Amino acid sequence: MLKFRFHLVALVAVFALVAAACSNGSPTSAASGTGTGSTGTGLCASVDTAGTDALANICKTGTIRIATDPKYKPASWYNVQTGQWNGFDVDVANEIAKRLGVSTDIQAHNWDVITAGSWNDRWDLSVGSMTDTVAREKLFDFTPAYYYTPAGVAVAQSNTSITDVSTDLDGKKICVGVSTTYQDYLKKDLVLGAGAPKFSFVVDNPQILTFTTDTDALDKLALGDGVACDAAISAVPIIQAYINDGGPIKLVGDPIYFEPLSIALDKNSPVDQAALLAAVSSIVKDMHDDGTLSALSQKWWKTDLTTSNASS
Repeated sequence: MLKFRFHLVALVAVFALVAAACSNGSPTSAASGTGTGSTGTGLCASVDTAGTDALANICKTGTIRIATDPKYKPASWYNVQTGQWNGFDVDVANEIAKRLGVSTDIQAHNWDVITAGSWNDRWDLSVGSMTDTVAREKLFDFTPAYYYTPAGVAVAQSNTSITDVSTDLDGKKICVGVSTTYQDYLKKDLVLGAGAPKFSFVVDNPQILTFTTDTDALDKLALGDGVACDAAISAVPIIQAYINDGGPIKLVGDPIYFEPLSIALDKNSPVDQAALLAAVSSIVKDMHDDGTLSALSQKWWKTDLTTSNASS
């Protein structure tokens, strides 16, 4: 992975289309992915499918069920016209399936449902740019981070009063996706998992307005300066993608923190997850080591976001 520095001008140039870290859409919609593996190949070739744990079941059925986000282009989105899933997270999920030797069943679920845990074996993994936080570690087992994103602040295009995020956001109406780290950050409850870059809380007494997805929060901001909110917080790639699509908003200041994004497994699953966690964690490491994640990051983010060195 390559190191890069985040200054606003550089960010605008670097991030072409994006969307990441935290919010979701329809709780019941589902669509097949495009995994290229087939059962009996890849890692599954060495798995005893007579077992009853999660990995054995996946290798037996030849399919891994992935929960992700249908509204976060280009991290993940579902194209209704083509009936296809696309994006960075989708490519990562399909590559994991390929290395396991199975196909993907990619499902759209609301972010607050995914992050509530206790999935009751409805899907196997969340490959949806979930941030590893100490609070979430009570509900989920996480693989090592597969990439990192900067959390940024956006304001309406016409706004001139908010330029310094460390002083100008105090007491302001700030729109965020519900059950996101951005909401936790504003509440000063955010504690990132081990190894995450350090950060400080710089916003006091905000009026927090939550919406189903980050995109919905940005839509509210785009109504005009102060109409629904004074600012919004999301991943810089999501904000930049919204701007690239013509949204009348702009980034201000430097990123307020950097998020380690990981693949999540349900700690309360009725099916043993240990072997699946070990297998997927090993695949993530291999994808780092062989450059696959870096290549996918360059493809979708136009830069390499796959190490915490991105914050240096």
